[in-house]
Amino acid sequence: MYVSRAKFARRLPVALTELTGPVHGTVDLPLHLAWSGLTRFDLDQPRLRMSLYRIVLAEGMHDDLVRYLNHELLTELWPVLRTLVSRDIRGAWEGAFPELAPGTSAVA
Repeated sequence: MYVSRAKFARRLPVALTELTGPVHGTVDLPLHLAWSGLTRFDLDQPRLRMSLYRIVLAEGMHDDLVRYLNHELLTELWPVLRTLVSRDIRGAWEGAFPELAPGTSAVA
């Protein structure tokens, strides 16, 4: 488990504010991320937005994370999103960014 968590931790941005991806509109993910199924996501549709974030968190490298994720949306989605990603992904993100951990609130 530690090796897998470390794999995800190496991909993380230094700060959540590095995540400058879109907040609205349609996003087309490249095949190296969305290699099975849907590749186009409308961020204004809650289910599609959540799906995009799950895929990018699981499959994305550092450059993908900062390109496709937005720090405000990630913080907003995290309470539910954390239950939909693997324990290793959750641990890596919450370990690096304590403001994402349950029981804490993000400070803007």
